[in-house]
Amino acid sequence: MSNSTKNAIAASFLKLLDERPLNKITVKDIVADCGVNRNSFYYHFQDVPSLICEIVSDEVNKIISEHPTAESFEECLRVAGEFFITKRKRAALHIYNSANRDIFQTYLLRICDYIVETYLSREFEARKIREEDKSVIVRFFKCELFGQITEWLSGGFCADVIAMNERLCRLQRGMLDTLLSRCEIEA
Repeated sequence: MSNSTKNAIAASFLKLLDERPLNKITVKDIVADCGVNRNSFYYHFQDVPSLICEIVSDEVNKIISEHPTAESFEECLRVAGEFFITKRKRAALHIYNSANRDIFQTYLLRICDYIVETYLSREFEARKIREEDKSVIVRFFKCELFGQITEWLSGGFCADVIAMNERLCRLQRGMLDTLLSRCEIEA
């Protein structure tokens, strides 16, 4: 079986997911849409949740490879929300509102962790800070980022999340520097 068959299955699934909720999509629907048989689907994927897992994992890996650095918390928010804001808003919402939310949240947390650690590692370089304090700061910003996105998803994308996050970033300006100053170890 070729990789093009696997990609066709994933593309059909995403197309269907943009049109309707996850619980209204069957393997039969997917294979009919992409013109392959059920055996081809099961050759590549164990079931629909494994298909979701692979698609979301691939997207996370793509986001990570495209963003080797983050210059600001604003950029962290933009990158972590990129998939949901510009690419597959309805598909993301359908997965989030399904029984497979845990798959989605696991990978979202991975994006948040990567982006925040990438951003903060640059900030930590210039300062002498204990590892425990670094962990606490990373966890705080990762959870904030994750919380912002999941709250937005829970609300069905209703709020103007971009404007709200820009405002939050303006309000937080200087907060990281204050946190890092309080954590610095005296030489």
